Amino acid sequence: MNNIKVNFSIKDLENLTGIKAHTIRIWEKRYNLLSPNRSDTNIRNYNLTSFQKLLNISYLNNNGIKISKIADLKEEEIPIKVREIASRAKVEDHAINALKMAMINFDQVLFYSTYNNLLENKTFSEIFYSVFLPLLNEIGLLWQTNTITPAHEHFLSVHIKQKILLNTERLQLLEPKPVSKTFVLFLPDNEIHDIGLLFINYQLRSKGYHTIFLGESVPMESLTDLLEFFEEITFVSYFTVYPEEENVTDYIKKFHELLLKKDNTKLMLLGKRLSTFDESNLPEKISIFNSIENLVEQL
Repeated sequence: MNNIKVNFSIKDLENLTGIKAHTIRIWEKRYNLLSPNRSDTNIRNYNLTSFQKLLNISYLNNNGIKISKIADLKEEEIPIKVREIASRAKVEDHAINALKMAMINFDQVLFYSTYNNLLENKTFSEIFYSVFLPLLNEIGLLWQTNTITPAHEHFLSVHIKQKILLNTERLQLLEPKPVSKTFVLFLPDNEIHDIGLLFINYQLRSKGYHTIFLGESVPMESLTDLLEFFEEITFVSYFTVYPEEENVTDYIKKFHELLLKKDNTKLMLLGKRLSTFDESNLPEKISIFNSIENLVEQL
């Protein structure tokens, strides 16, 4: 239990719940919804119970219940009301909150129980798009603002990867389409953020395509070996942190010259590093997508 984060600043709560610090202060003063501890210098400090309560209050408020009505509820009635709404409303929001709690507490049981509850009404792909992706986007911001540690991010990432790999493994025994192009999935040198690429691999396999997943930090030159084995190759990569922004153009140019000489070769790219990339001079064989869904729709 020593690893559990038990104290939160008001800025932590703002980052974790999306509720502005100013609003939290008003809810405290006007409705007495939270009772923070205060340091000798009068700085607010919140415990884990307050964090859980604020997540529940946020969920109820986002589902149309006025804050004044929430304030009238007894302490024990708030989580009951949350479960009641979650059973008939947008379950994704409740699941994201539960997974945040699992991450903060390094609680594997809560992670898996939340995931299994989602599976009762959703496919794995639906869970990834509606819960895991929004959650991962939030986690990236929380890590950047020092609200959580890299250990929290890794805890969540590892468990999501496990689910992708488990679902992919179930597809491995299926034969690919009789006449099928080969997709080679890789990350460039120094890039290690592979969750998006793993999920694309899963989607490709589920559609019957032949895939070769090479994973993180693959030197460009080593990809040339694959050209000797397969007639039609579509390379797929994800630029999250690398190559660095000033090197993206050179990387793409070099890749085009080295690996896209054959007629039946293409490159599909995604990732944050490409959000500001000028596509006006992009070679014909290279495509950039702004989301996994858009890429999958083009297959």
